Amino acid sequence: MSKNSNNVGVVSVVLVAGCIVTGISLGVRATMGIYLDPITSDLGVGSGSFGLAIAIQNIVWGFGQPIAGGLADRFGTARVLVAGAILYAFGLLVAKEAESVTALNLGLGLLMGLGLAGLSFSVILAAIGRSVSDNKRALAMATVTACGSLGQFVMVPLSQVLIDSFGWRQSLITGIVLVCVAGFAARPLRSSQSAIGNDGNEPLTIVLKNAFGHKSYLLLLAGFFVCGFHVTFIGVHLPKYLEDVGQTTQIAALALATIGLFNIGGTIAIGALSGTYGNTRLLSTLYLVRGIVFGLIAILPMSPVLALASAAVIGIVWLSTVPLTSAIVLKQFGPTNAGTLFGFVFLSHQIGAFIGTYGAGLVRDAVGSYQLFWWVSSALGFGAALIHLYIDESPFQKVGDSGETTDVAPS
Repeated sequence: MSKNSNNVGVVSVVLVAGCIVTGISLGVRATMGIYLDPITSDLGVGSGSFGLAIAIQNIVWGFGQPIAGGLADRFGTARVLVAGAILYAFGLLVAKEAESVTALNLGLGLLMGLGLAGLSFSVILAAIGRSVSDNKRALAMATVTACGSLGQFVMVPLSQVLIDSFGWRQSLITGIVLVCVAGFAARPLRSSQSAIGNDGNEPLTIVLKNAFGHKSYLLLLAGFFVCGFHVTFIGVHLPKYLEDVGQTTQIAALALATIGLFNIGGTIAIGALSGTYGNTRLLSTLYLVRGIVFGLIAILPMSPVLALASAAVIGIVWLSTVPLTSAIVLKQFGPTNAGTLFGFVFLSHQIGAFIGTYGAGLVRDAVGSYQLFWWVSSALGFGAALIHLYIDESPFQKVGDSGETTDVAPS
């Protein structure tokens, strides 16, 4: 009884720490969209230049994620999170002092991207997955992911107020302080050992060979590419789009905050439903809803009510994909190398994010409108909905020399 109580206490502390770190990391990251207008106006550059800095951030974050995940799997999650917090805070500091596009690319791009790879929800979710039993994983990871949306809901309007009151440079100080707090809060996430079993000591090369030879894992990569395209295009460019179609900066900031608010309940609810309906069916539904909403945004005349209503629906399906996708990786291959394997899935996400944010900025600068990107986002949503119908989330079966099959993931 005492041992069970201790285990519950440890898991609770880990969950709380994961919620705090995820809330700050994603909350600060979610404010980038409301910095587009003041930074480009102050530095005298176009939307494409700002989009490039965020695109660099996303691609560096993506390529750094498998490395960060692998280091966390082997040397402990907390060390990687603290290192990420240091780089993240330093990137914001460089951006605060930026006077050129080069400095912006270094601060918001390279350094913040490296920091996000370390101080990442994918590293945290792998640690959560090692700490919780299989039947509670999706809900636990959904709860932590939802805290990222809570951070977005708090940070976006707060940052808008700070920008309006003190200017964009001084407002970044709040982000720097909070990221440092996240580094201190990461200490309970220190264990690198699985709390629920071990799926073997296979060399990483064999683990990766199994994963990249598995059709369902490759389809998961393709699906999460679409997620990255969607969330980064919207997170960075939605405020500017709303201003382009006649909405105020306050409505634009409120729309981003609304996405974060509705994603809190949406992510937790969808995580709870995963045990009943399955991860792949829910993912297919989420991407289908995205495709429909983005198509409606492209054809309906925008108003404050429509902007906030669309943001609310987008919020419900916003980060709900993350715990479901993470849970599939854990079910397919087990918890031991979860950080590394989800890191590669997240790399695909960030390649989509690079194309979504940089491409949208280039298109707007060229034709003066985001209309094309709404249609592209809609089509990708329908494509991702179809892809997830063909993903098998059951444990990957390794074929032995004698022809027998063995589950890689522990039952």
